[in-house]
Amino acid sequence: MVAMAEFLIITGLSGAGRSQAGATLEDMGWFVIDNMPTALIAKVAELALDPGSTKDRVAIVVGRDAAQIDELGGEVSHLRSRGLQVRTLFLEAADDVLIRRFEGTRRRHPLGREGVTEAIAMERLRLEPIRAMADVIVDTSDLNVNQLRERLLDLFVDVRHETMQISVVSFGFKHGLPLDVDMLFDVRFLPNPHWVSELEPQTGLDAPVRAYVFAQPEAVEFAARLDDLLGFLLPCYVREGKSYLSMAIGCTGGHHRSVAFAEEMGQRIRNRGFGASVFHRDIAR
Repeated sequence: MVAMAEFLIITGLSGAGRSQAGATLEDMGWFVIDNMPTALIAKVAELALDPGSTKDRVAIVVGRDAAQIDELGGEVSHLRSRGLQVRTLFLEAADDVLIRRFEGTRRRHPLGREGVTEAIAMERLRLEPIRAMADVIVDTSDLNVNQLRERLLDLFVDVRHETMQISVVSFGFKHGLPLDVDMLFDVRFLPNPHWVSELEPQTGLDAPVRAYVFAQPEAVEFAARLDDLLGFLLPCYVREGKSYLSMAIGCTGGHHRSVAFAEEMGQRIRNRGFGASVFHRDIAR
């Protein structure tokens, strides 16, 4: 039997990037099955766990059929009840983005008999129970193909020896709230480097900006208090069996304060023995 066999179920809204996610994971060495009927998931798991199998990381992209989606929750619960390591990745995007993607490719929405807008609303409603049970939710609205690839590389690097993987994302409130996070923190109470002429063209990845941000006593205290909070929360999430946790830190534009803080908290999380990836959503805007 293959030790520590890992299964990832990829699902989400049509047009949100499921096929691209599958291709990326295949490049990372996962054995990927696209458009898999839900009823066959358990059989694939048995084959992967066969003593002669060499497939220890299997990703399954679930098809668009409504009946399959309705059955997915039960299949995942069944596999987990057998003690298997099963995670679900849910991909979504804003309605206007999905509409543009369908118009750009001239593809029909799978539920598009009533029009794209209505089909997206119908699919979003149908998938809500699956979204609620997902381990990882990725909003691809602002991600191009390469950015989605980098996001997945950060999330699904081989972390089977980690107790939990934490994703820290920086963002700008003026560009909208991220939809795919478990916890959100606001650092707009700190002085903004944007108004310092020599710092404005730089970002929170640059040492002068970081030095400016953490020269503020409030920044130092907030980082310490947030670190203490995570020290309490992360073991609690582990005890509840959570494999992934996402945290967002926002400032006005997503260039300076939130970037510096996301990098700081990513390192503090690693210092606590957890895996942490850091993603800056709006740094290039």
